[in-house]
Amino acid sequence: MRIAVTIFLTDETITPVRLARELEQRGFAGLYLPEHTHIPVERTTPYPAGGELPREYGRTLDPFVALGQAAAVTERLGLGTGITLVAQHDPIGLAKQIATVDHLSGGRLTLGVGFGWNVEEAADHGVKWWARRELVRDRMRLMQALWTEEPTAYEGEFGSVRASFAHPKPAQKPRGPVTGPRTLVGGAAGPKLFGHICEYADGWLPLGGRGLSTSLPELRARWADAGRAPDALHVVPYAVRPNPGKLAHYADLGIEEVVVQLPPAGEAEALRALDACMAYL
Repeated sequence: MRIAVTIFLTDETITPVRLARELEQRGFAGLYLPEHTHIPVERTTPYPAGGELPREYGRTLDPFVALGQAAAVTERLGLGTGITLVAQHDPIGLAKQIATVDHLSGGRLTLGVGFGWNVEEAADHGVKWWARRELVRDRMRLMQALWTEEPTAYEGEFGSVRASFAHPKPAQKPRGPVTGPRTLVGGAAGPKLFGHICEYADGWLPLGGRGLSTSLPELRARWADAGRAPDALHVVPYAVRPNPGKLAHYADLGIEEVVVQLPPAGEAEALRALDACMAYL
């Protein structure tokens, strides 16, 4: 099983360059980074995990800039977002960022896509909360039009783009209905989420990985109904607190990659946590 890591990289933590080099030297599969553009001080949205919102949420580095640094100092390490808040971006500009990182890294990018949880953060970007899922779907289709080899126009409910010259193209080749880097959608199991996955993605990025014994067969059935190849589905449990039993359970379910959580810490503490995770490689 491939073991990747995720961490809230901030202005107070280990640097992307140092961490990426250590990950590749130790044999980890990848580095996934979360995204928050800002956290409004005045907000009513509760922290999903309960309690006070941790300090690192308001200090995260831009994931694509940080992953660009990581790409420059590694050769094999996978690079991912966990997740990109697609609704909070101009899709034409975001498509360029994503394609550039995938191109420069030689096709090592995984695009984790999410719908967000912080209403106030999204509102500052002009996002209507009730429409955010369909907005993400629309923007993914627009970006995939820009990533096609031939200039391709897109006219959607929330945006459009003319047939355009848009380079670089992502290094990863089109497969099935998906164009661009490997794309995984995060979110809680359910028919709406699984519909998104089957339409424009390569798989699922389930937070924590709970309940997969029930939800994974449902996703696989929906995937098959959509005419997608069974072996093309990627399910990558994300932000996992690992133990041998949990990883063995995932392996029994046919899962081949897991993303474990590192603390948002300085260099010494982060590397100690990384060393502890080496028992699972």
